[in-house]
Formats: sequence, structure tokens, C-alpha cells
Amino acid sequence: MAIRTDFLKQLDRFDLVINKKITSSFVGERRSESAGSGLIFKDHSPYVFGDDFKHIDWKVYAKTDKLFVKRYEEDRNLTVHIVIDFSGSMDFGSKVKKFEYASMIGLGFAHIALRNNEKFVLTTFDDKLDFFRPKRGVGQIAAMLNYLNSKKATGVSSFEKSLLKYRQLISSRALVVIISDFFYDAEQIRNILHRYKKNRIMLIQVLDHLERSLDIEGDFDLIDLESDARLHTFIDPYLRKKYFQQLEMHQGKILNECKKVKAGFYVVGTDENIFDVFYRILY
Repeated sequence: MAIRTDFLKQLDRFDLVINKKITSSFVGERRSESAGSGLIFKDHSPYVFGDDFKHIDWKVYAKTDKLFVKRYEEDRNLTVHIVIDFSGSMDFGSKVKKFEYASMIGLGFAHIALRNNEKFVLTTFDDKLDFFRPKRGVGQIAAMLNYLNSKKATGVSSFEKSLLKYRQLISSRALVVIISDFFYDAEQIRNILHRYKKNRIMLIQVLDHLERSLDIEGDFDLIDLESDARLHTFIDPYLRKKYFQQLEMHQGKILNECKKVKAGFYVVGTDENIFDVFYRILY
């Protein structure tokens, strides 16, 4: 199955509502007044007690014999970083592969970023980081789609190593969206969250319907898609109960760590309508 894009038009239907939400939650006002902390010069204001001396315009003082400070407009543009897991475990799917569904979510965030005139950066990882470097422009969605369709989820993931390396590349105000099945040690996820905590973070866990329901019973050969290790087992109600306990415990640990750094954590299924997923995430 190729990665779909038809849902992007659905996002446009609620463009104004979604933009308002993103503006208030992620972007903030485009410009904010500050005394010298921004990049764009605005005007002068008379010096008052308490103003920082380093912002005094001495050239104006030389001409007028009066003290004025420079005022600036701070650049508040946001960069949206979309990081998608393309390791072997994401190649699983009873109908839609998890990496395909994760890619659609990534495309949706890129589309919304463009609608808000924000920059976006797309990165995938398995055992290494792989960068897609777009420029601003609607044509970049098509280029991003071609890039994602050319990739296949495979290999062993280096989640913590890749995300630690990627953190060093973020130098501006950012929304970081990490899309994965998050079948990683909770301690690794905690470490990454705390390294990224100065940014707005969203973790989106993508699971197949079978992983969420385990509605099967009998003898099965389970294959690890990353290591190719195999296990023959019998799935019965007791094993299902233990599986759900472990899954809920793992998700609970992720959620608790997200709360500590005010990050969002969302669990989505590949059988869900993609627009409904965005509605739930953004509202």
C-alpha cells in the first residue's frame, strides 16, 4: 500500500479552527515586543530607570544629548520537527503498515506547518538518522511523499542514540513530533524527553489493531521484525491478560514522564480515521 494523501484536504476543511489552536498552543503571537531580545529593530523609547544600559543607542545620544533604548520585535516563528521511526518493528501491520500510517501523520503535520507559514524538518531513523531537507513551499509535500514512499521500515532501531544526536541540531524554538510504536525501554524514552524539554514535545504511539486488541487465540510463531528472533507460543486468555498488563504499564510510564516535561502523549491505531486522529491530537 502506498502512503495516502487524500486526508490532507480534510485538514483544510477545518483550517481556521486548527490554525487557531496551533497558534495559541504551539506558535504564540508571530511577533512580541521586547527590549533588545529580538532580531528585528522596531523603534526607540526614552530610557527609564531599570532599562539595560547595553540597549542604549549612543549614536542617538550623541546627536540629542538624551538617552534612548532600542526596541525590537522578536522573531517568534516556529520550526516543526517531524521524527518518524522506520525501524523493523514499524513494518508490522494487519492492513496498514505502522510506518505507512506514521508517515501519513508526519505528512499531516508538515501540511499544517505550511498552512501556518512555518518551517518543517522531516527526519527518519532506524539504526541511523536520515534527513529530508525541505524549503518552504507547497511542492515540498509532494517531495516529502516521494521520499517516504521510497523508504522501507527495516533494521534495528537506535532510538536513544539517534534522538540524542538529533537534539544537537535543534537551535531555534521548536515543536518536536516523534512518531513511533515506542517499544523501547522506558528509561530511554525518559532520557530523550528530558533532553528535549525546552521544546514543545508530542509523542505519538502508532499501534496496529492486533497490537491493541490481541484478538487471536491458538498456536503462533512470533517473529521479532528487528532481530528476526522467533518464539513459538500459545495465546490464551491468560497470556492476553498479561500482555495487556505489560502494555498498559509501559504506556503509563511514558505518560508519567511526558507529564513531568509537559509533553503530549497520544496512542493511535492504524485502523483509525486519520482526520479523527488529528482532531483528537489538536483538540
